[in-house]
Amino acid sequence: MTRMSYQYAVLRCVPRVDREEFVNVGVVLYCHATDFLAVAWHVDRDRLRALAPAIDVDQVCEALGFADAVCRADARAGAVASQPLSQRFGFLKAPRSTVLQPGPVHGGVTMDPAAELDRLLDRLVR
Repeated sequence: MTRMSYQYAVLRCVPRVDREEFVNVGVVLYCHATDFLAVAWHVDRDRLRALAPAIDVDQVCEALGFADAVCRADARAGAVASQPLSQRFGFLKAPRSTVLQPGPVHGGVTMDPAAELDRLLDRLVR
């Protein structure tokens, strides 16, 4: 089996940008060699509400669902869904000032991008 390079970004819920506090809620992983782009996420509602009692957790889940639609090229994600994988990953990793923000991009090597995404979710989010 061949080891392939990949890039990933952790998706963070930032309820109040001015406080610079966040909770990791997902990971998006891109592997060019296998045409793999996917997001995995887990939202701990109690943890988010402990950080920001008034947060709309369903809105956070909807934003993560949108990221999933971008990865899957679902037309409901709009024009970005028709772009090549690298551009969709670029869209997802771009800084934004919304409640869902990507962290810095990191890289690694793996023989199985899907398994690596699950490993990163367990290590960085759960």
